[in-house]
Amino acid sequence: METERIENMCGGKGHVIIKHILGDKELNGKCRLYAQVTLEPGCSLGFHEHHGESETYYIISGEGIYSDNGNLRMVKAGEKTFTPDGCGHALSNTGNEDLVFMALIILD
Repeated sequence: METERIENMCGGKGHVIIKHILGDKELNGKCRLYAQVTLEPGCSLGFHEHHGESETYYIISGEGIYSDNGNLRMVKAGEKTFTPDGCGHALSNTGNEDLVFMALIILD
């Protein structure tokens, strides 16, 4: 599994750590991403929109503030989010521990 660290992803604060669970071959042109993502305390994934795809997050641990097309709500372990095609989202770690979630981007 490939792991990458991206600074200021989508204009967010700090960095995002992405552990790719499946690569391009396994995704078989049906998905763009299946990964475990970690936001350390104080880090965020900036607001971005999806076009021609949808994205789901499943929160494994930690807590944060999720922007669902500009509507803010708290998220914590065991919750999921869904961003359909043409909409946008962002996520900030507001807690004292890592915010870890699974991210799945499905192509339309």
